Amino acid sequence: MSELKIDDLIIGDGKEAVKGALITTQYRGWLADGTEFDSSYVKGRAFQCVIGTGRVIKGWDQGIVGMKVGGKRRLQVPAHLGYGERQIGNMIPPNSDLLFEIELLEVLTRDD
Repeated sequence: MSELKIDDLIIGDGKEAVKGALITTQYRGWLADGTEFDSSYVKGRAFQCVIGTGRVIKGWDQGIVGMKVGGKRRLQVPAHLGYGERQIGNMIPPNSDLLFEIELLEVLTRDD
């Protein structure tokens, strides 16, 4: 896989995620073989981050901008837009393509 693939499962009708916004999401992440390596649902709490500014993997920065609150999106993230050649803990081997399902719960921008 060489390019980020974005599939909208549910089109949201709320506020749009823009570069620099603080977003709140629920998500699950899988390796290409179907192994789930992370889930905010399992952790029991939503995940917040600033989007589009390099605080998360590039696949998220590129794949969430433009998404709207209430939406659910599947991202197929090639290794170079994920963790690249780095091994992450015991779960993510180097050069892993990743699959995420992300539900956008909230978008906060400076004017809120």
